[in-house]
Amino acid sequence: MNIGGRRARLRGAVVVAAIGTAVALTGCQETPSGKAKAWAGASAGITSLAGPAAGQAGAACVFVKPDGAQRFGHIGWGFRVTGTDKWVYGAIENPSGKLYTPPGGDIGAWHAEGTYTSMMSDMSRDAYCPGRSEYPYSRYRCTPSSTSDVASARAMIRTVEARGFLVGVDPKTGKLTSRNCLDATYDVLKAYKTRRLTPAAELAVPNVWVESLVGWSDKRLTPR
Repeated sequence: MNIGGRRARLRGAVVVAAIGTAVALTGCQETPSGKAKAWAGASAGITSLAGPAAGQAGAACVFVKPDGAQRFGHIGWGFRVTGTDKWVYGAIENPSGKLYTPPGGDIGAWHAEGTYTSMMSDMSRDAYCPGRSEYPYSRYRCTPSSTSDVASARAMIRTVEARGFLVGVDPKTGKLTSRNCLDATYDVLKAYKTRRLTPAAELAVPNVWVESLVGWSDKRLTPR
């Protein structure tokens, strides 16, 4: 009997559950921590996202509240409607802070459509946040994508908005899992077929996952 191995796995599960609980209890919202830091961008090659750039099938963005959820981070998504200057963007805000909300319940889900400029303005001001937001999104990372599937991404938005919120043990399956802001963002951008999208494990920490996006631009987002 590998008692040591079982104990190690148990400790790992407890740590993951504790992190997940902190993320959920703050409702993926900001916590006061002062001004947002300036982020050094790796933006070479990420150009013309404000319009229908020639030769690019699509583009995607991840919006970040680095200090959200007890500084584990909170994120939302954006993707370009292929060949146009329109973007679809949104997030799962979970304003109640509950660990579990059943499918169909209020999880603070929202999405909107507009130009790149409109998207940046709305995200920088938390224009659609269903609850109180002391600090809007303050960082964003974007990438062009040679592949895109707008129809599948729109369908996934409907799915993530209706499936409820969970960080912890699924009451139906008994498994430790998550359906939070990171899962929603990843699932939507995966459905879009975003290139260079790093896989997101269940119960992953948003701020850690954001750092794993290789080849994406990295910029500060200020109210506009």
